[in-house]
Order: sequence, then C-alpha cells, then structure tokens
Amino acid sequence: MKPKITGIHHIALKAQGLENFNELVSFYNGILGLPIVRKWGEGEAVGMMLDTGAGLLEIFANAPDRLGSGALRHIAFEVEDTDVCLEAARAAGYKVTMEPTDIVIASDPPYPARIAFCIGPVGEEVEFFHVK
Repeated sequence: MKPKITGIHHIALKAQGLENFNELVSFYNGILGLPIVRKWGEGEAVGMMLDTGAGLLEIFANAPDRLGSGALRHIAFEVEDTDVCLEAARAAGYKVTMEPTDIVIASDPPYPARIAFCIGPVGEEVEFFHVK
C-alpha cells in the first residue's frame, strides 16, 4: 500500500532571536493578515502557527544564524489581489524583487496568473500568486 499525502500541513521558518521573531509575526500576521492559530513557549523557545487558508505557517525564534538559500526556493501564497499584497509588503519596508506581472505558465491547459515577489523577514522569498 502506497502512503497517501493529503496536503501540506505546515511550512516552518526560523527567526534569529526574539526581535527577528517579532518581525516575522508583524509581517505575516500584522501586514499580510494571517491569523494566529496557536502559540507556545517563551523567550528563545517561543513558537507560533498561523493559518494560510490552505495549511499552516510555523515560526520559531531559535535559529542559530540566518539560513542561506536552500532547496526551498519560495513560499507562494494564493491571493485575491497580487498588487495589494505587494504594496503592503513594500510600504512596510520589505524588498520587492519582482513587480506585479501577468504571466501564462506554458502548460496544458495554459495557466494564467498575476505574480509578484518580495523578501520576507528571515530572507525567505515570498510570492503573491493570483490565478486569473
């Protein structure tokens, strides 16, 4: 019997200390509006899960240092309005790496979308993806 994966439960990000953790909370909860589902611990052992609508984003404050680029290239959030999400991130001072752009993924059938990217609080690439 093959195992059955039913979806992504969560994606985890690790902040480097409490100040960076609070920046993650501010970005994902305060700016992008992801609701907090649960919190635990205190000090450097603090953690939290936020609801993305299709899975959870888990954040911790205990990264030993900033992580470099790895196998996970970016987090893509399905959004109602790519431009509004990117402007909220830009207004909060986050680096925009791709302005809102209409694309068509060359698949069968073609997959039209509007996308944009920014860099999040721990260096993660964040994509705002609106299916057209």
